[in-house]
Amino acid sequence: MTKTKSMIYCGLFTALIAAGAFIKIPVPVVPFTLQYLFTMLAGLFLGSRRGMISVVAYMLLGLAGLPIFSEGGGIWYIFKPSFGYIIGFCLGTYVTGLIAESLKQKTVFRYLLANLAGLMIVYTCGMVYYYVICNYVIDTPIGIWPLILYCFLLAVPGDIALSVLGAVIAKRVRPVVLQYLFDSKSNVRLETEELAK
Repeated sequence: MTKTKSMIYCGLFTALIAAGAFIKIPVPVVPFTLQYLFTMLAGLFLGSRRGMISVVAYMLLGLAGLPIFSEGGGIWYIFKPSFGYIIGFCLGTYVTGLIAESLKQKTVFRYLLANLAGLMIVYTCGMVYYYVICNYVIDTPIGIWPLILYCFLLAVPGDIALSVLGAVIAKRVRPVVLQYLFDSKSNVRLETEELAK
């Protein structure tokens, strides 16, 4: 992939992630956004390094003051307990992309496993950050069980559903996307079985 293409597609996914923060799915108890879906697809389509660059760019733009986080933007956002999930998006995207790159058989199930691995990174970072900020920074203590209940058990079903959706999208769309992402020399490396299936 040329540098110009890299910048264009990284910028495109940065914009999608920002838009995803404001697309809310109104489900009972804990509504969720499409932000995680686009961070996951960034890893699946762009790979570990470029995918993570897209998410890091989103995070830095938000911290610089652009109102692209779900509740605005600015450096103060690092003191929000939920900021840990944005950090988790960066690491989770890298892990998802890394696993997807190493897959020999490109099946929906294997893409799903890659997505779930990234999802666990997101929730681990998010919950640890939430606990530390609440209990040691802003002095609004939260116990382990309420943390698990509200920050994981009630929230994760929607993201698991998005992981399944992302795996299906990757299986059907990724081969086509790769043809446009890479130049003719790089296309030699395109997995033929991915196009055949």
